[in-house]
Amino acid sequence: MDKALRETNLREIGPIKRGKVRDVYDLGDKLLIVATDRLSAFDVVLPTGIPEKGNVLTKLSIFWFKKIEDIIENHLIETDAERFPEPLKQYAHILKDRSMLVKKTKVIPVECVVRGYLAGSGWKDYKESGSICGIKLPPNLLESEKLHEPIFTPTTKAEQGHDTNMTEDQLIEMVGKELAFRLKDLSLAIYKKACTIAEGKGIIIADTKFEFGMIDGKIILIDEVLTPDSSRFWSIKDYILGRSQDSYDKQIVRDYLNTLNWDKQYPGPELPEDIVEKTARRYKEILEILTKE
Repeated sequence: MDKALRETNLREIGPIKRGKVRDVYDLGDKLLIVATDRLSAFDVVLPTGIPEKGNVLTKLSIFWFKKIEDIIENHLIETDAERFPEPLKQYAHILKDRSMLVKKTKVIPVECVVRGYLAGSGWKDYKESGSICGIKLPPNLLESEKLHEPIFTPTTKAEQGHDTNMTEDQLIEMVGKELAFRLKDLSLAIYKKACTIAEGKGIIIADTKFEFGMIDGKIILIDEVLTPDSSRFWSIKDYILGRSQDSYDKQIVRDYLNTLNWDKQYPGPELPEDIVEKTARRYKEILEILTKE
């Protein structure tokens, strides 16, 4: 299997900031975002990468940015590494299919989560309190059940560790009423359009998260969008109400890690080759399903 690209070190390009998955280079008024093959689970970046994972994330993001640009402008400037300006072009062999040259924005420090189905932490919160992020839901809902209407459940954007759920009032306190309602409306509109597109290809988008930035007072969509790292994708034909679903993402890795005697702290364990191969196939599968016109 091809070797995973776990990090980049592009000399001459400028300051670098490493996230859990992305290496971000500051180019002054622009950013170069490189999606590596790093994989995090339980908020720990694992020592084993997933080959071509970064390519999948980038290609899917570009696909969705174009599909929803009638709703909101995005930060893309150029996605073809061969057309990047110097000195970036000399690294085209590394950057090809896994990088985006984007506008630099003032990042709004909120993860804009939209949930259309009861799953993951939302299901856990519902079982404990009957609500998610202060939103009261009907009683007796089942795991993976479709909600009557999608709900907006923002979280803080943590640089390290876990994001924290926010109520709508807390969001308003952080960013102001007008911006909070605009973020909510945009997130729900993007999600609903994406669901219509995905369902036409046999895929349910159970939940997802968006990030936004500001340029000259205008909100634009940034970071990644509707990828397996930011969304929960299920197969319509395999969907069964009342249980957890098989997701097109890193669930294979999470399930494997849960069999180990690991405390979910750094350093994470190495992944065996069969788990790496299965996960890589899963990422490529959802890319093929969604982008095949």
